[in-house]
Amino acid sequence: MILLAALAAALPFLTFAEESPLTYPVTKRINQTDDFHGIKVADPFRWLETDVRESPEGAEWVAAQNKITFAYLEKLPLRLPLRERLTELWNYERYGTPSKHGTRYVFSKNNGLQNQAVVYIQDSLSAEPRVLLDPNAWSKDGTVALSGVSFSDDGKLLAYGVAASGSDWTDWKVLDVEGNKLLGDELHWVKFSGASWTPDNAGFYYGRYAKPPAEQKFTGLNLNHKLYYHKLGMPQSDDRLIYERSDEPSWTFHGNVTEDGRYLVITISKGTDDKYQIYYQDLKEPQSKIQPLIVNFEHEYSLIGNDGSVLYFKTDNAAPRKRVIAIDLTKPEPAHWRELIPQSADTLDSVGLVGNQFFAEYLHDAQTQVKVHALDGKFLRDVALPGIGSAGGFGGRRDHTETFYAYSSFITPGSTYRYDLATGKSELLRQSQVKFNAADYETKQVFYNSKDGTRVPMFLTYKNGIKLDGNNPTLLYGYGGFSIPLTPGFSVGRLVWMERGGVLAVANLRGGGEYGEEWHKAGTKLKKQNVFDDFIAAAEWLRDNNYARSDKLAIQGGSNGGLLVGAVMTQRPELFGCCLPAVGVMDMLRFHKFTAGRFWVDDYGSADNADEFPALFKYSPLHNIKPGTKYPATLITTADTDDRVVPGHSFKFAAALQAAQAGPAPILIRIETKAGHGAGKPTSKMIEETADQWAFALQVLNADK
Repeated sequence: MILLAALAAALPFLTFAEESPLTYPVTKRINQTDDFHGIKVADPFRWLETDVRESPEGAEWVAAQNKITFAYLEKLPLRLPLRERLTELWNYERYGTPSKHGTRYVFSKNNGLQNQAVVYIQDSLSAEPRVLLDPNAWSKDGTVALSGVSFSDDGKLLAYGVAASGSDWTDWKVLDVEGNKLLGDELHWVKFSGASWTPDNAGFYYGRYAKPPAEQKFTGLNLNHKLYYHKLGMPQSDDRLIYERSDEPSWTFHGNVTEDGRYLVITISKGTDDKYQIYYQDLKEPQSKIQPLIVNFEHEYSLIGNDGSVLYFKTDNAAPRKRVIAIDLTKPEPAHWRELIPQSADTLDSVGLVGNQFFAEYLHDAQTQVKVHALDGKFLRDVALPGIGSAGGFGGRRDHTETFYAYSSFITPGSTYRYDLATGKSELLRQSQVKFNAADYETKQVFYNSKDGTRVPMFLTYKNGIKLDGNNPTLLYGYGGFSIPLTPGFSVGRLVWMERGGVLAVANLRGGGEYGEEWHKAGTKLKKQNVFDDFIAAAEWLRDNNYARSDKLAIQGGSNGGLLVGAVMTQRPELFGCCLPAVGVMDMLRFHKFTAGRFWVDDYGSADNADEFPALFKYSPLHNIKPGTKYPATLITTADTDDRVVPGHSFKFAAALQAAQAGPAPILIRIETKAGHGAGKPTSKMIEETADQWAFALQVLNADK
């Protein structure tokens, strides 16, 4: 067996601090070739798809790569100053959006450098808050996190999820809120599920998978999801199976009890697309059967609420930018559906139903706008927001007279507000205070043309008085997938980048949800190249408008955004000075064979499909690395417990890129331990990772002064 820890001769480059070349660990190659519709594709690093916590050989490779990476990072002159500044700025109070449960109010708060936010409860908005849940007490290193909460209707009971090391696997527990006492209920093998209580507090509905074999816990496909009812006080083995489809192993079930307790509404999905089937059960009728309402996966039907037998849904049926409709279960045929809020020129992102009013959150060129409507759909008023930013929240119950929301922007830390339904006035509750002067920075939105002429928006944020001479270290960030919009939001990490004269550019690419389903679909499957063209055009716009020459431009993205970075750096390596792909989907021929990867076929297509394979093969980052190419400096980041995008993607990409590199720029991979895809990551790990990324980028862009 090849000893991966040994440093053998590889493609050298000169580091900033020494004359001797840096060598990469030699990565073993195996004789693995697959046949895709008559095309033979080699996969010499297949063995790196293993769970490195179970494979000594894989663990040895990780250790060898981290040894090289951290030896490089430790010599960067800005690493410690950046970490110190990030720690200083990160040390500010951050608040989650309040919510009301029964007679009490609940919110989350991080004092500053706590690894996890703490959940507080208070008897009134003016009462002294007390701790309800403190995840920081669950582990010494902060790697056990709160992953979901669900209060009973009266607020007396709380079901909550616990996830370790960033995994998607969640254990659910139950807390007696009034007595602050943990009950004996504990549910395992829950993933991609919340909990929905029945009004009598007797139990709740949730979804889970069967216990996987130990060796497949973090890599095996997630199939055969089932919907259960858990009765309080009973063991999980006694949970009542509500719905399953053994004939459809890819389906996932989400059960929600309507606020009046009358119906269980089951939303069925089979991928990441917002295309659902809807079933329901009348809980007031003993022995009632589960009935179909929507029986195809053609459109979105997101439940908002109900009035008796009338269910309200947000849908893209006949409205790619979404609308609100009412369906009466006594006459459910489409001919009887009623439109309450029609499609507008802007994209309807979400809808809340509070105090008999619809709160409709829209995206106008990726900025939040909120409109209030009556139950009959009549427009009542706009919610006044402070500026170009993002707002979210607007939850509550039908008998509430208030709701709450949070607001932030690229240069405005998060703040929370109480909104009075009677007066339409917002009251500031809590404003985070960060040690910087927002007036020193500005944000603007520009529009540029992509390769095919499509008009694409991009946010730019930087210090006032910037000189457009091409010398600004610039960070271009993108995502472009799964109908997820990139809206303005505050980030301490990005602030530190801008403090050092850096420009922040956030491009709203096709594939996202900024302009509705048509915008989304224009960046999926056979049209995925549009996303990469949009990002490349953003980089060219920044170059042509003298924000940053190519050697001053860094690109960053995570998950689907990691795929984005991997694709464009292999297509246009000369266009970028630094690449920061995080937890990326890099092998487009095998992504659907691991954990949740099968869900992504909605956006990507599948190599198993002869019509879709050519497009995937053409842009797959792993398969488009060309030996003898001068690739830009690259710092790949992933984590050993990422069971969303398994780290084998990044491992294989790093090994292939190191072997192919013909230029002097470093190709490094930073592999975090006891961490996952990003959710629940401790503050300490976020600070360390951000400091390493910025120190690396500023060094290779020659902007480290």
